[in-house]
Amino acid sequence: MSWDEVMPLLWPATRETLYMTGVATLFTAVLGLLFGVLLVVTERGGLLPAPPVNKVLGAVVNIGRSLPFLILMVAITPFTRIVVGTSIGNAAAIVPLTVGAIPFYARLVEIALREVDPGVVAAADAMGATRREIVGKVLLREARPGLVSGLTVTVIALIGYTAMAGTVGGGGLGNLAVTYGYERFETKVMVATVLLLVVLVLIIQAVGDLVARRLSHK
Repeated sequence: MSWDEVMPLLWPATRETLYMTGVATLFTAVLGLLFGVLLVVTERGGLLPAPPVNKVLGAVVNIGRSLPFLILMVAITPFTRIVVGTSIGNAAAIVPLTVGAIPFYARLVEIALREVDPGVVAAADAMGATRREIVGKVLLREARPGLVSGLTVTVIALIGYTAMAGTVGGGGLGNLAVTYGYERFETKVMVATVLLLVVLVLIIQAVGDLVARRLSHK
């Protein structure tokens, strides 16, 4: 296979990878942020202390993080079929991608929020700020660099997940690498997909670092 034959295959596969990563990132950012905030505010001594709720949330997050992605993808196949009507293709891959990434990002959100100076929170409380204001205008605002850095790491992990999803019919660069690069022994296809994945990761990391620096007060 010549490079002229390889290049037309790369754009559709790249577009599918970006689509899966983008949609999964959107859901992950929203739900992972919610879970992360709840983990912090419901802990003992938090803004809304509820230890039983905190333990349940912590257990759910820990279980989600402990499952290898390929096993998770197979395990929730019935749920995927209920949500999108199929277990194969881009849309189907988004479901396990999101389910796998939410607990991962939730822990990163939790870490970022814990790094906020307690004195800033205490000052806001002393000035009469409500709990919602403390969460939205203090905790989340002060933790923005960490939240962006955590989301960057999560997006990069999602790109890796999409490659794995492609090996079992999820589409994207992973599927291209397996179908042509591995099964048909087309080395050029394998090299091209690997290079594209590396470039995507480098771009996302650079953009994430830039945004995090812009948001940092330091």
